[in-house]
Amino acid sequence: MNVTEIQSEILLKDIGMKFNGGDKEITALTSVSIDIKKGEFVSLVGPSGCGKTTLLRIMADLLTPTSGTISIGGETPKEARLKGRYGMVFQSPVLYDWRTVIKNVELPLEIMGVPKKERRERAEEMLEMVSLQKFINSYPGQLSGGMQQRVGIARALVLRPEILFMDEPFSALDEFTREQLHEDLLNIWRRTNKTIVFVTHNISESVFLSDKVCVLSPHPGRLSAVREVDFERPRSIKIKNTPEYTAKVVEVRSSFEGV
Repeated sequence: MNVTEIQSEILLKDIGMKFNGGDKEITALTSVSIDIKKGEFVSLVGPSGCGKTTLLRIMADLLTPTSGTISIGGETPKEARLKGRYGMVFQSPVLYDWRTVIKNVELPLEIMGVPKKERRERAEEMLEMVSLQKFINSYPGQLSGGMQQRVGIARALVLRPEILFMDEPFSALDEFTREQLHEDLLNIWRRTNKTIVFVTHNISESVFLSDKVCVLSPHPGRLSAVREVDFERPRSIKIKNTPEYTAKVVEVRSSFEGV
């Protein structure tokens, strides 16, 4: 099927965002329009201050834009949030130290009143998906940073959302751990067919993971370019050693304006 025939999952039109900066307004985003198709892996890439996290939070109904419109599968962000249509993974996994791994993953289901047996089964399924089935009774303090982030991903997936929003989830990890989690994330994405919107300031990361890279430039935040990444899937780390990969990274880097 041609990509133009695939249903739009997230549609942003002329999104603008201003914040009150005391004596003056600060424009974080201006006239951003993006069309994200169902099942796509899309990265928002840009330097600090370009508004990429602000844009993600607008999609997730954590912020309300000052101008423009946004549709999540034909619904408002609030309607989509209330229906549990998306999950959120933050830069920090934000785990409760006094709860075991499986109890952390069960928490969203517990809040929703899902029966105990079903909570356990769904949490175990997600922990198996992120290769942490042997650590279900461990506590967050006993895990590495990469393992903690996997718990955060499992917790976001346990509600079975259609969309996964990820805000620089691997930025605090070392290069070796990050590369392993890249492959793990692509495997999860392939198995679940989620739509993923991934925020990063790492150009190479965005190229390796994505179907499409949306380049945001600052002063004020705006969409400079949308670059398609058409490398075959599944992908392995070896692709980073190819001239084609290097050329795509250069192409994305050259798309920034006013940096």
